[in-house]
Amino acid sequence: MGLVASCSKIEENNDPIIGIWKHTVKTATNTNKMVVDDEEWIFNDVYLGRFHGYKEGKVVFLTDFKWSVDGNNYIVSYPGTDFPDDYVEMKETDKGTVLMRSEGQLFAEKQ
Repeated sequence: MGLVASCSKIEENNDPIIGIWKHTVKTATNTNKMVVDDEEWIFNDVYLGRFHGYKEGKVVFLTDFKWSVDGNNYIVSYPGTDFPDDYVEMKETDKGTVLMRSEGQLFAEKQ
């Protein structure tokens, strides 16, 4: 019986969260206490991403994030920051696909 060796193949990740998600901030205070008017999350297929906070069209904050899936829930964490983790769930609406916070507020919309 021989040992079969295989090249390490990275699993292809086709998670529907991959892509760009945006949220227009209606009020000046969000959970991260940043003053931004638009937020953008870019999720990639290796469970990482980049967050951009915009003020009047200019990037005023950016940080990397990690994401994971637990059942129907996604956990977005921001290592190296004091941001709390975001717990969100994907929902289909008549306006498209959205991520909703576990508390029920809109997190972001798929672009």
